[in-house]
Amino acid sequence: MKKLKIIILGLLISLNFGCNPELESVEFSEINPAIFPQSESDIEALVLAAYRPLRGAWWDGFHTTSERGVMFINDASTEILYGDYGVQEYATFHSYESNHQSVTRFYDEFYNKISSNTLSIARIESSSVSDLLKKGGIAEIKCARALLSYELFDMYGPIVVAPLEVLENPLIEEPLSRLTNSEMVAFIEQDLLDAAEDLPPPSEANYGRFSQGLARMLLIRLYLHEKRWAEVEEQANLIMAMNHYDLEDDYAGLWDVQAPVDSKEVIWAIPADYIGTSENQWQLMVLPSNYPVQSGWSTIQSTWKFYESFEPNDIRKQALIAEYVGTDGVTYNKQNPGTNIQYGPIPLKIDLDAERAGLTTVDILVYRYADVLLSKAEALANKTGTPTQEAIDLVNIVRNRAELDDLLLADYADIDTFNTMILLERSHEYWCENGQYRADLIRHGKYNQYNRELVGVASQTAPHKVVYPFSLTQISEGKGKFIQNAGYN
Repeated sequence: MKKLKIIILGLLISLNFGCNPELESVEFSEINPAIFPQSESDIEALVLAAYRPLRGAWWDGFHTTSERGVMFINDASTEILYGDYGVQEYATFHSYESNHQSVTRFYDEFYNKISSNTLSIARIESSSVSDLLKKGGIAEIKCARALLSYELFDMYGPIVVAPLEVLENPLIEEPLSRLTNSEMVAFIEQDLLDAAEDLPPPSEANYGRFSQGLARMLLIRLYLHEKRWAEVEEQANLIMAMNHYDLEDDYAGLWDVQAPVDSKEVIWAIPADYIGTSENQWQLMVLPSNYPVQSGWSTIQSTWKFYESFEPNDIRKQALIAEYVGTDGVTYNKQNPGTNIQYGPIPLKIDLDAERAGLTTVDILVYRYADVLLSKAEALANKTGTPTQEAIDLVNIVRNRAELDDLLLADYADIDTFNTMILLERSHEYWCENGQYRADLIRHGKYNQYNRELVGVASQTAPHKVVYPFSLTQISEGKGKFIQNAGYN
């Protein structure tokens, strides 16, 4: 039943926003609040519009698994992925600058969706629908607004968030300043706290839709970003107290062609289809043209450094394909890599999906319960600066699912050793999911160091590279109020 509801949701999005050019061109500021929204279907249309930019579509989906998606660029800036052309090269060598449109476009093309959400919330609040419909619709839109705001904040630092009074007067030109860091955090935090109150619990949320679990998971990410360890622990405890989530026994099975609609581990996934509504392009991105069964464009590889950081029997590295026999009959591996695995193995963290050519219907998993466990472990250790047995036990729960032996507290008694370990575990657990490992490295002051170790003298990393640049267009249109990130002027 849940899968059917998601298929219907995908069709609604496709019909309402993907096929009709007139609907594409509608400006939310031109909607007459006296006649819209007036019904449950009107509220649902506004909610679906909030989900739309978050999907996996290549052209305009923030979570596309292609070179135009957040995971691709963020993981490519770490040892997880390596590229030697295009945006992946900028990320790998930390050479991104303000004239690189493939880097600045994430802000340019998506920041106005936050404004659309603000207008939608105001219209729902002033509508005549029932309070129950209002609360539910506003909660989903606030969660969408917070999710996109957080991801842009994580990439670029504080952004412009237009106030409602400015949005309601679009004919008055008013350049706006970026928020301060504290204002940005408070804006995202309040949206998520509100959403966590009114979203459905995970046991009642439809697969692919937001839940209280996701709102609290995003609070964890926000508090990790700010190193607010006690609040990370608090949110993790609230999620665990829901008594809903658990780890799946089969790690690889989470990325099977059979969608994990009933999984207790999935906090939020983006359903993928094969008609362009929200597709998964990862096969095309990583498979070489001479790969058997399926083929792709080999736009990105992993690194041998990353592959060799796994323990030999870690099941989480099995999808890093370190050897294959090509359609030409040649065996490719580290000793004979050709050009397809010269930097590292093929990072195929989804089912091969032999029935599909090019795109795949394997869903895009963005947040999982394993993140709650490792985040709480990190918070417990860093809150006092002393690793605890409880923190190690949480890490071991995740490691045991990967068929690894327990770690011992005695081996991680100081905070630096523990944090080096937790970074490694996070990279091994979440590679090629949502790109959050970049933020993990930045949080622990390792982002620049790890890049130099990976690419050597070719690295163009620098302290200011912990955020991406804004485009020159944004700076120009800001008329002195919109200030570029330091180091990119």
